[in-house]
Amino acid sequence: MYQWRKFEFFEEKAASRGGGGGAPAVPAEIAGRVTCCSGGRGRVAVGCDDGTVGLLDRGFRLSYGFQAYASSVLFLQQLKQRNVLVTVGDDDQASSQSSAICLKVFDLDKVQEEGSSTTTPFCVQILRIFTNQFPQAKITSFLVLEEAPPILLIAIGLDNGSIYCIKGDIARERITRFTLQVEAVSDGSSSPITGLGFRVEGPAHQLFAITPSSITLFGLHYQPPRRQTLDQIGCETNAVAMSDRMDLIVGRPEAVYFYEVDGRGPCWAFDGEKKFVGWFRGYLLCIIEDQRSRKNTLNVYDLKNRLIAHSMPVGDVSHLVTEWGYIILIMSDKRILCIGEKDMESKLDMLFKKNLYTVAINLVQSQQADPASTAEVLRKYGDHLYGKQEYDEAMSQYIHTIGHLEPSFVIQKFLDAKRIYNLTNYLEKLHDRGLASKDHTTLLLNCYTKLKDVEKLNHFIKDEDGVGEIKFDVETAIRVCRAAGYHEHAMFVARKAGRHELYLKILLEDLARYDEALQYISGLEANQAGLTVKEYGKILVDHRPSETVEILLRLCTDGGDPTTRRGSNSMRLLMIPSPMDFVNIFVHSPQYLMEFLENYIKAVKDSPAQMEIHNTLLELYISKDLSFPSISQENGFEDTIKERKGKEVANGYRSGTTEKGNLGNAGTKMAKDIADRQRKGLALLKSAWTSEMEDALYSVDLALIICNANAFKDGLLFLYEKLKLYKEVISCYKQAHDHEGLIACCKKLGDSSQGGDPSLWGDLLKHFGELGEDCSKEVKEILTYIEKEDVLPPIVVLQTLSKNPCLTLSVVKDYIARKLEQESKLIEDDRKSIDKYQEETELMKREIEDLKTNAKVFQLSKCTACTFTLDLPAVHFMCMHSFHLRCLGDNEKECPECAAEYRSVMEAKQKLELNSRDQNLFFRELRGSKDGFSVVADYFSKGVVSKTTIPPENAP
Repeated sequence: MYQWRKFEFFEEKAASRGGGGGAPAVPAEIAGRVTCCSGGRGRVAVGCDDGTVGLLDRGFRLSYGFQAYASSVLFLQQLKQRNVLVTVGDDDQASSQSSAICLKVFDLDKVQEEGSSTTTPFCVQILRIFTNQFPQAKITSFLVLEEAPPILLIAIGLDNGSIYCIKGDIARERITRFTLQVEAVSDGSSSPITGLGFRVEGPAHQLFAITPSSITLFGLHYQPPRRQTLDQIGCETNAVAMSDRMDLIVGRPEAVYFYEVDGRGPCWAFDGEKKFVGWFRGYLLCIIEDQRSRKNTLNVYDLKNRLIAHSMPVGDVSHLVTEWGYIILIMSDKRILCIGEKDMESKLDMLFKKNLYTVAINLVQSQQADPASTAEVLRKYGDHLYGKQEYDEAMSQYIHTIGHLEPSFVIQKFLDAKRIYNLTNYLEKLHDRGLASKDHTTLLLNCYTKLKDVEKLNHFIKDEDGVGEIKFDVETAIRVCRAAGYHEHAMFVARKAGRHELYLKILLEDLARYDEALQYISGLEANQAGLTVKEYGKILVDHRPSETVEILLRLCTDGGDPTTRRGSNSMRLLMIPSPMDFVNIFVHSPQYLMEFLENYIKAVKDSPAQMEIHNTLLELYISKDLSFPSISQENGFEDTIKERKGKEVANGYRSGTTEKGNLGNAGTKMAKDIADRQRKGLALLKSAWTSEMEDALYSVDLALIICNANAFKDGLLFLYEKLKLYKEVISCYKQAHDHEGLIACCKKLGDSSQGGDPSLWGDLLKHFGELGEDCSKEVKEILTYIEKEDVLPPIVVLQTLSKNPCLTLSVVKDYIARKLEQESKLIEDDRKSIDKYQEETELMKREIEDLKTNAKVFQLSKCTACTFTLDLPAVHFMCMHSFHLRCLGDNEKECPECAAEYRSVMEAKQKLELNSRDQNLFFRELRGSKDGFSVVADYFSKGVVSKTTIPPENAP
């Protein structure tokens, strides 16, 4: 033990705390000899042989004192949980019939004033220790254990080897007493109890009892308490203490022993008689008397680090107590020696000056210093070793600083190529702790590649066969491995981290393993597969188009996956990707885009993207070069296509000569391909807009633009006809000089009985009139339908055809003859009708005049109603009907016989007057009539259209 290093980690607090000069001492107010003391709750309590108790504050000043006993205070102890003082003393004022030794409990929070000079705490209870059942003996030791307040367990050791125990609520005297007896020595004599110690482990309460010849353990949680002799050696008074781990410490001349519940533990061979033994903050305190010089020495032992933290000579010590973080020694002459531990920084500086870094490390670790302080000590030790060029040992210290020391401080020291192994080790540990940055990962992988250490690289990348979390930055590792040519490692990291896009990037861009990439995509979830195809689909389509189309079809349909078939069909379609999301990947392969979309619409009938799909297919089908504007823009061909189409297209349709020339130059195969695609386009136009559909399943405007730009006549004709743009249909045939088609179109679209527009015949006649070539056959056929539908008057027909110099009169001779004959017949019929109406009008005028000027003679002799002979009173009407007055009833103003006819005429007149105010009806009949003049004349003839009444100028 003499080899243990000695340090001065403690220092004496020599400054006066009593208010005057010199060393601190027991206050002069305490006159008696100090017999006992106890620390706790920020004060030190001292008991004297004159029966007084004094409470000292931090400056060793007397807070207050009081007379506890009449004779002397033997033992006292301050409780930790409550501000209570328990004392044992001799009260000689007691009667001679009972013992003078008693136990008192003082509540220090309740003070009763006794005059102005003294203060006495309230005495809660006084208990006689010795009774008839517990005979009196000399008290040699005393200890109090606080259980759950207010329960106390008091052990009183006697010189006869007995221990009196008092348990319960002392204040209310709800207590139980029992006696414990240590095992007698071999000669039958008893040994005094020199020390006591409580050990508490949960509900188990145990009591160590020490005599000069034995150490006994009592199990108080058993009934009756169990006794166990731990050792046949003991110690003297004051050489007993309890560690913070609840181990018993026993000091003997040859050594210091530690005891646990199962017997003797470690032993420390410190020579010399142990006057006092104590425990303070993990340190063992021993006051040892030198056998030769008989001088006392205080040693403070650090058992964990095997060093003497402090050693100093002391005088005759009467009491050892700890309080306020100090070791307090009370001497026999009442001097007080106060020793305090130096701060950690001072202790470490002392060790650093002596280069005792291992001691410093052990010190901070044993005292549970904060991690930052420990790391700082380790750093200094590492710097010390680095300065001595002991790089391996230095790195081992730096590794312990990970998490507290900036890694760049260490990395900078080991950047030399000669120390790359140390740097690699440090970076590995940095990654193991999960504290590495992207730069650290890059540096470590570069170290592996420079060392060509594939085994370590495999261990780093493929740690534990892919089990566990990745402890480095994924993107950095992949980038470095790719740059160094370790593609398999980069792929492993990407796959383990679930970075599918990076995994595919390596497969496609670095290794060109397209089949493996397709297989990998097939194994991904739909969402992930869709994202990867969007990013790398162009490369896949360029090299494996058919396989890519197959994957896309499975991806955009349910692909047989039952998890996507739950719920309604519309909800299922919303859960899977739309084919329009992948159109851009076919930028260089529109043929496969067409194949993909065709197969998709066959598999999915009610896709939410149906209109967009049809629009795209129409572009692909109808475009002559198998392209469409969105693709052309990406390839930079838009301007070229527009320029070429602008030259070839005139008024929405190319000339037949130009088209045939282009097809001939392109070759038979290309012409057949274009024809097939346009046939598909026309079929799509018709199937996506049938007669039962109100709206088309594609953009009609876009379809018109595509057909117009690519001179797709069949598509234009279908769309114009569906949109009822008949004049545009006729225009298409005009530009193609298709006379037969023109006439056939007009037959179909100009038939009014089928809802057609007869005015088309007039436009057709005008076209042939301005054509400037002989078209007699067509004109004759047109005139037949114009005559049949009565579309135009003959004069307009003659004026229109007169503009064509190639037409002769013979073309219209028969038509004019028939029209003239028809007109002559109509004129004759009109003249007859006029004459008839004139005669009827003249007759009406004469009747009216006759009624105005001549008398009317009524000659009827019978009543028109009852056919009986007329007698008075009778009523005669101007219509020449006569009635009995009684036959008319209340209606005397109109003839019953003529009333119905008159009423119908009046109703018709009223109806005509109402219709004259309905402009919409008039114009509707005017538009629907072949001869609008006849409609106007009819309205005038019926008197419906009256003259406009001009209000007078001065009218309000």
